[in-house]
Amino acid sequence: MLTRRFSLALALAGSLAFAATPKDTLVVAKNIEDIVGLDPAEAFEFSSAEIVNNVYQNLVQYDPANPNHLLPGLATAWTIAPDGKSIEFQLNPKAVFASGNPVRPEDVIFSFSRVVKLNKAPAFILTQLGWTNDNIGQMVQKTGPNRIKVAWPGDFGAAFAMNLLAARPGSIVDEKTVLAHQANNDLGNAWLNQNSAGSGPFKLKLYKPKEVLVLEANPTSPKGAPLLKSVLVKNVSEPATQRLLIENGDADIARDLESDQIDALKANKDVTVKTYPQATVHFLSLNQKSSKLQSPAVWEAMRYLIDYEGISSKLFKGQMKVHQGFLPDGFPGALNESPYTFNPEKAKGILTKAGIKNLEINLDLINTPRFMDMAQAMQANMAKAGVKLNLLPGTGSQVITRYRARQHEAMLLYWGPDFFDPHANAQAFAYNVDNSDGNYQSTTTWRNSWLVPELSAQTTAALKEKDAKKRASMYIDIQRKVQRNSPIIVTFQELSQVALRSNVKGYVNGLTTDLVFYNQVSK
Repeated sequence: MLTRRFSLALALAGSLAFAATPKDTLVVAKNIEDIVGLDPAEAFEFSSAEIVNNVYQNLVQYDPANPNHLLPGLATAWTIAPDGKSIEFQLNPKAVFASGNPVRPEDVIFSFSRVVKLNKAPAFILTQLGWTNDNIGQMVQKTGPNRIKVAWPGDFGAAFAMNLLAARPGSIVDEKTVLAHQANNDLGNAWLNQNSAGSGPFKLKLYKPKEVLVLEANPTSPKGAPLLKSVLVKNVSEPATQRLLIENGDADIARDLESDQIDALKANKDVTVKTYPQATVHFLSLNQKSSKLQSPAVWEAMRYLIDYEGISSKLFKGQMKVHQGFLPDGFPGALNESPYTFNPEKAKGILTKAGIKNLEINLDLINTPRFMDMAQAMQANMAKAGVKLNLLPGTGSQVITRYRARQHEAMLLYWGPDFFDPHANAQAFAYNVDNSDGNYQSTTTWRNSWLVPELSAQTTAALKEKDAKKRASMYIDIQRKVQRNSPIIVTFQELSQVALRSNVKGYVNGLTTDLVFYNQVSK
């Protein structure tokens, strides 16, 4: 039987017109239709990321104020082995899961092993450590009552390993609770997509796909009890509807507003709009399977045919900033130089010198206002240099399917890092040693059929480098090379504009959705 609070939650979910939000409940208006799974071994979407982050804990956690710094999570201390190939963690002896079960080294072993065994979308983050079903038992071992040793066979430093352990699939789950709900040897996967078994500040109380998600406070969390009793995330796909909810006080936070809605809210003294830099970068890419796009002259000219300032300041009005390096601002080794500006005459001269005439390019893009507006601006700008850009809009699934099959000519898309380490994006934008069609890779290089042996070697060397400052400088060098001479043109970094009722305090929104926190929110 549902409690009164969650009966209310269901009532809120069923209607967009409801009374002012309850004092002990945070109501968030957000599009959550992207959620596929809430099991931390499967969760791989933006919306599921922040839910996992609020329900589970890792051995170590990213600091949302400075993600380059790792904070203790379920581990209170750790020691890196002299050879740099393993780390021993000391677990908090008082830590318990929401079930009341103590957090044990066995739970850590189980959590990492099930990620590898289930092999869902985010599993690659941990298997980069060289973990397999055959060796995971040797790589993660109990060394004492509250001690756990994590080792890896790969040739890279402990800093990289720590960043992976702090990522989403590094969440520690309650083995006893999960196995009690196992079905058909799924290691509790189906159950964890509707329930939770973590030690974070919240528990998953209710999830109705594409409708509503409710988090309930976990007062026994080692991280401390939340200030509010619950968080209700109401699926609201229309930005205009989100604006009405936040204006009327029917929502405390609105997360997906477009620039027009943000402008309309500026006169409302009861609403505050805050801007948070995000790690998502946008890019235009040219598929090297198309012979007409293989000339470096085309790559260079295209860099001068984008009105970076006009698109960011006039079209998106504070929701994009010019950024031309593949590592987002805020990442170690980020390149914040943006040497290219809109110059159609220079672009025309580059193409003429190379003997390129009547260039016509088909551009695939997702048919949402953000991408359509950006593409139409680029289309008009490129026409000034005699380049014809044909727009081929499609649904997200249609566009991504074509992109993964390398069937596009040009692509307008974005990229978000899968974990907080520069290798996440360096591998995506500067690594490809096997360009064969049968060697599918989830990278911009492979998807655009750009084989880069030299850059790949440099990317591998940067991954192996153990000195943090030297490693960062190596990534800056790699970015400059991609920025100056590649068929992938990084254009913007996203800025998230969030509307909050003026009485909402303590909301945290870091560089990624894994760094959204609700536990310190009060109102």
